[in-house]
Amino acid sequence: MDPKVFKSAIDGIAEAKGISHDAVVEALTEALQRAYIKYLGGGDDAAVEAHIDEENGEITLAQIKNIKKEVEDDYLEISVADAKEDAKETIEHLEEEIKDTKSASVKSDLKALIAKVQEAEKEIKIGGTYPMYCPLEELSKLTAMAVKSNLRLKIAEAERVALYDIYKDHIGEMVTGTVEKADDRSVSVNIGRTSVELTRREMIGDEYFKVGEPIKVYIQEVKQADSDGKPSHGPQIEVTRSSEGFLKRLFEEEIHEIYDGTVLIKGIAREAGVRSKVAVSSNNEDVDPTGACIGPGGSRIQKIVGQLGNGKEKEKIDIIAYSDNAGLYIAESLRPASVLGVSIVDAGAQPHPRAIAVVKDDQLSLAIGKKGANARLANKLTGWSIDIKEESEAQDENIAFVSIEDLQKQAEEEKQVKERAAYAEKSKEEALRAASEEKANEEVKAEPALAAAEASPLPEAKAETPAAEAAPSVAPKAEEKPVIVEKKEEAPVQPTIVKTTTTLSDLEKELEESAKNPRPVEHTFKKNDRLTKNRRPRSISDEEVQHVKPSEAVAQDAMPIYSQAELEDIEKEESDNDSQDNSSDDVDIDEYDKYYDDNSGK
Repeated sequence: MDPKVFKSAIDGIAEAKGISHDAVVEALTEALQRAYIKYLGGGDDAAVEAHIDEENGEITLAQIKNIKKEVEDDYLEISVADAKEDAKETIEHLEEEIKDTKSASVKSDLKALIAKVQEAEKEIKIGGTYPMYCPLEELSKLTAMAVKSNLRLKIAEAERVALYDIYKDHIGEMVTGTVEKADDRSVSVNIGRTSVELTRREMIGDEYFKVGEPIKVYIQEVKQADSDGKPSHGPQIEVTRSSEGFLKRLFEEEIHEIYDGTVLIKGIAREAGVRSKVAVSSNNEDVDPTGACIGPGGSRIQKIVGQLGNGKEKEKIDIIAYSDNAGLYIAESLRPASVLGVSIVDAGAQPHPRAIAVVKDDQLSLAIGKKGANARLANKLTGWSIDIKEESEAQDENIAFVSIEDLQKQAEEEKQVKERAAYAEKSKEEALRAASEEKANEEVKAEPALAAAEASPLPEAKAETPAAEAAPSVAPKAEEKPVIVEKKEEAPVQPTIVKTTTTLSDLEKELEESAKNPRPVEHTFKKNDRLTKNRRPRSISDEEVQHVKPSEAVAQDAMPIYSQAELEDIEKEESDNDSQDNSSDDVDIDEYDKYYDDNSGK
């Protein structure tokens, strides 16, 4: 057999069935083994071996028998003499076939088989095994048909295993397929790699579909092969449109607040084709969960309802505001009926806690719903066993219930308590985190110091100098004694106390009076002001100025500010200025005063 043709045939089957190349080879091997066992006709307990050599395009079949000294079952066992005789006859038979055949590929296969028989002949011994090889050409047409049938079954089984590996991770997801076949009992849907069956029970109400029409289905289960290795019967991938999961995926597709996690679906109770209740809550106080699901003018909820079948009666959906308060949640679950109050009868009852919901006398039928659907869905959604009573009946039975207003107040108080507890827990966690970070920082800071301490060598002890060793040439310095400086205690600085007789109230009064009666600013201008401001100020005696003697101790290495030549120039300039100032002393100031006196008199 041509190896390229053989490989391409296996690859074609693998691609068409969506399975791996190795899976096809394994299926063919098992099919050959089963067909050969049937060909032998001695029972299914025969040990056979099929080997496929893809490199050379060779397929070998052999019945494996145990070599015994005394044979009890010749179908399963063989003696040494019989094994050698069989090997000799097989080789002669194959050599004759080589002479008779003209096909080069067949000759090559027969020669390879002769080599295998010769190799097996060398290993014949008691306690071993002997393979009785059979050429494929000797198999009957019926055997070939059996191989084909077994191969088809094995490939189908491998295909189911491959589909399981693909779709096992898609459980709980919604896929879009195409209707291949539709009748009153079921619909066959092609979802890509395979076709699935949608039964009438899994449809929504009385909806119907046409061939070629797109359809959305929800994958609720993917079955695996049975434990005994046999293929599972019935549909392997189960799909539905009537489950709560299908409705949940529709909400996620149409409402982006649910998709991004702002609005959470807390629970769904559904009777497909009749009514559904969806409880929602919000992670953001600024987002109304029920309003986000309903949409402007009910646009969003109408899109979802439009995808719930095309039957005569449309499925109704109630959006319920979820609450941690059991009484308020029960009251909301009975919508569209208006509940006056709720009485918790037994919160610990098993299997479901019990409660009584009180409604107005004209709201009882609405609370129960058509054929009791509304009440059943409320029980399923909340997990409580709810008994609905009219207001007059509750008064006659003296049933004490908590009103809706009080339930709302309780819910708000419970919410505040939880928020405080959550805030306290968060603060505690932040404090612990800060403490751990601070400790980690301290450890990080301590690591360099510890590393430096470990790296610094310890002082080595000096060896004592022997007495016979020569004395050093430099005499050691005299031992210096530390100088102890006594620190004098400074006298404490006494604070300066300023006493005043004016109180704060007096100052405020003076400021108010000055603001009411501002004093005119008096400008006094003396006749000699213009001259006095140009006069030289009088000389200050040395006695009026306290001279500070410069420090006698001048640093030897201090750098002078001015050179000697610059100092001489400065002294000369000062002497010239003094001579000019002294000449101004001869001016008669009285003449100027007289001048201004005469002008002022005119």
